[in-house]
Amino acid sequence: MASERKPNTGRLEFLDWTRGLAAIIMLQGHAFNAFTKPELRDSGPYTISQFAGGMPPAAFLFLVGMTLAFLMHSGEKKGLAAPARVLAGLRRAGYLLGVAFLFRLQLWVFGLPNSPWTDLLKVDILNCMGLAVAVMSLMAVFSTADRVRLCAVLGVAIAALSPVVSQLDWSWAPSVVKSYVAPDYLSFGFFPWAAYVAFGLSAGSILRLLGKDQLDRAAQWGALLGLGFVVVGQSMAGFGASVYTKSEFWLDSPWQVSIKVGAMLLLLAFAYLWTRNSEGRWSWVRQFGVTSLLVYWVHIELIYGRWLWFWKDGLTVGQTIAAASGLIALMLFLSVARTRWQNWRLLGFSLGWYFFLGRRARASAE
Repeated sequence: MASERKPNTGRLEFLDWTRGLAAIIMLQGHAFNAFTKPELRDSGPYTISQFAGGMPPAAFLFLVGMTLAFLMHSGEKKGLAAPARVLAGLRRAGYLLGVAFLFRLQLWVFGLPNSPWTDLLKVDILNCMGLAVAVMSLMAVFSTADRVRLCAVLGVAIAALSPVVSQLDWSWAPSVVKSYVAPDYLSFGFFPWAAYVAFGLSAGSILRLLGKDQLDRAAQWGALLGLGFVVVGQSMAGFGASVYTKSEFWLDSPWQVSIKVGAMLLLLAFAYLWTRNSEGRWSWVRQFGVTSLLVYWVHIELIYGRWLWFWKDGLTVGQTIAAASGLIALMLFLSVARTRWQNWRLLGFSLGWYFFLGRRARASAE
């Protein structure tokens, strides 16, 4: 997510491919969550869909951390002073927060008159990205080499403190403050989600220190390290004893973070090998990664807005699979159109139809 640019060429295509795969997994997960009949939500396909659907947020945050590392390294190479590098990171954070608030505003407007104003304050993944990037911008004062170690330690600290933060008394704080900071099933708080940005910063810094001829070996070590993270996380999660008085695996457990970071390293290694062996060829998976922000924005409105109200909680597993496949195909068309359309009048015409049909969908729902 938070990617809206021309496709990468050369050695970093695998990052777009990874982001694109995360977007595809996200699409199917949201489709199952919105459309499957309630009585079928204990079935195997639904469980697998939602289990896989828990990975994309971590992937998007990890990749945002990697691109932030590239930004910091670029500023360092240009000879920018530390305050200027920090300011560049803060501008990136401001962009993400701006997009987050515009996104919430659009959903709120399209949901009128049934959308409460408190929806504008919901802390979604874009809000988490903005806050995390703002905090991590301070790491720009260090060199790229130092960020490898320091950001890894920071990621461990955020993950380790998450169960502690979760158990603090938050009755004194406004709910929106708690949503931005503390673990919560309904929002993306800084703890533990910012840990993925920190780990991504560390990984991205490593990548910037490597030469092109070193990437093959780095992919091998990344896969081994990722496997180690997964094994350690699973082993410790199943271990009876704990240093925490209370910790919920799916909410604030450091071992869940370990497993997902390990899965990300394995996925990045696979994506690197895949794109290296298919270099120069168009990839529909990577296409999603190039326009992941657009895909995220539009599909949320389609699925959770009033457009497809007639499918909400009403489809069988087979019908949901078909709906998810159609959604993926539609988002791929939109992604390709975004990168290839040069006729902005045609784009404006299409947007006009978008808003017209949106009004028709709301009228039908009412």
